[in-house]
Amino acid sequence: MSTIILCPGQGAQTVSMGKLWSETSEAARAIFEQANDILGDSLGTPLSSLCFEGPAESLNRTDISQPAIYAASVACFAGWLDSENITKKELNIVATAGLSLGEYTALHLADAFSFADGLKLVALRGKAMQEAAQTADSSMVALIGADEEKANAVCDQARENDILVAANFNAPGQVVISGSAAACDRAQNIASEMGIRATRLSVAGAFHSPFMNSAADQLAEALAATQINTPNCTVMSNVTAKPHESDPDEIRMRLVDQLTSPVRWAACCEHLIANHSDHADTQFHELAPGKTLGGMMRRINRETKVQGHNEPATVS
Repeated sequence: MSTIILCPGQGAQTVSMGKLWSETSEAARAIFEQANDILGDSLGTPLSSLCFEGPAESLNRTDISQPAIYAASVACFAGWLDSENITKKELNIVATAGLSLGEYTALHLADAFSFADGLKLVALRGKAMQEAAQTADSSMVALIGADEEKANAVCDQARENDILVAANFNAPGQVVISGSAAACDRAQNIASEMGIRATRLSVAGAFHSPFMNSAADQLAEALAATQINTPNCTVMSNVTAKPHESDPDEIRMRLVDQLTSPVRWAACCEHLIANHSDHADTQFHELAPGKTLGGMMRRINRETKVQGHNEPATVS
């Protein structure tokens, strides 16, 4: 058996995430306890309490949701191994991929850095992105029914003297654009005229755009001080839609670039399907929280099945 693991990103958070894994697995519970110790009172409330009890308005904050999702995903992975009574080596992980924030989970699972270092990075990343978002009136818009060419056309027509760029290529017909609030307003109208359904997203600001330059600078400093190792399996880069290089400095560079570059998730999945799922025993698995990536995969390649682990299998 070969395993490919998909790791969710921001937006997957939900109150009670990871709670059942923590209640049914000592290994999962230990991850949350470690996260609580590492972050201390920096979030105002223990991370596990925010994950299990919310409130939603706190959990949805970028500076909280990012470390919360990372911890919940790693706890899910530990609980999954625990419940199946198998080791990580026996799982035979040939590749990992994560959506934006999830790329940190993917790199940790490939032993590129420790859980603790990864948690510190995503906590800083979330805080820096929250701060960057608060410095300008910016937003994001989901375009349903648009490909890359149409999304770029919407941006070109709506941009004027503001910032507006394509930010997420999630699946065929599912593109997110990111920029100033005024440009997003214009983009919604232009998209509608082009027959594209445009939906404003409830986000703190324009992620994966030049509005995140200040956050990228802070992240670069933190990454420079973090021990990063060559991954022990393929890990997809959101920026290039290709596997990360073996050079730790290249990995650092791509993680910094990711904050201001579009996330090419659909292309990442297509690469995994083309290069790693040619055997009948290769299985795709999605970690908690949520089932978003499995849903995207159905749009990317309907024949590729993704097994979710949002809750322990023993819980109905």
